[in-house]
Amino acid sequence: MSYRRVVKLVCGIAGGAAVLVSAATAAESLGYLGDKSLSERLKIWTGFAVLQAAQPPTWALGNHTVASSGNGWDTNWDKRDPSSFVNVKKKDTATDDPNSETESNKPKATRNIFLIRHSQYNLNGNGDKEKTLTLLGREQAELTGQRLADLGLKYNVLVHSTMTRATETANIISKHLPGVELVSCDLLREGAPIEPVPAVSHWKPEAAYHEDGARIEAAFRHYVHRADAKQKEDSYEIIVCHANVIRYFVCRALQFPPEGWLRMGLNNGSITWITVRPSGRVGLRTLGDSGFMPPDKLTRT
Repeated sequence: MSYRRVVKLVCGIAGGAAVLVSAATAAESLGYLGDKSLSERLKIWTGFAVLQAAQPPTWALGNHTVASSGNGWDTNWDKRDPSSFVNVKKKDTATDDPNSETESNKPKATRNIFLIRHSQYNLNGNGDKEKTLTLLGREQAELTGQRLADLGLKYNVLVHSTMTRATETANIISKHLPGVELVSCDLLREGAPIEPVPAVSHWKPEAAYHEDGARIEAAFRHYVHRADAKQKEDSYEIIVCHANVIRYFVCRALQFPPEGWLRMGLNNGSITWITVRPSGRVGLRTLGDSGFMPPDKLTRT
């Protein structure tokens, strides 16, 4: 291969002549090229230094990991760590054993929380009562209900927001899960949990975040936490609510910055599955899963 063709090939791979020069210099300074001829140097360079030059600037030589953010995991994020139930101040005798009490307060079961976004609804309705599910929305709810039933899990409860679109979605899903208790909750209504970052064009007054945020945070604390020590078996709970609420829950549960909630998108009728282990560790099994729906049934309204 001629010199000119080699240079063109290398520049094409690396993304430009500037990268060509810097990578060649780096490789030579590291002693990888030695006293070899230019053509021999370019052959070696195409196999090694191009990759070296293409690495992100935050990667140091020999270190192929991005630096940690430095933010640790709060093991008592839900204020239900077993040790937090021991009141040391009330210990009156030497026979009381804090370790024994801590052990008795340890959860033994895993909580599985299914967060379902409501189905498509009529955006042109005047007020909540007129914002009922569309025909497609009702089909979506049927598909979601069937999917939950197909998982073959023993569901403990089906909780839903009191807004019309969430209530109708829950009622349709409930038909596929006979015997599962249906409960409504005002805390789960849609709202603006926290001012998003980066900022968005549709402005809301601080009062909206102040009021909605407190309510949605209260909903998170009520529904997302590790199991009670008395719970012996794993639980499976369904919550039908809204996109903003679900996205905020996910950020909070994973201890991600809550202001990043708007960076995620959820389809109507989608399933988000969170697990909370006895240790307090949280896992995200699925986020906005709607793969069980045909493509022509997918919407995000």
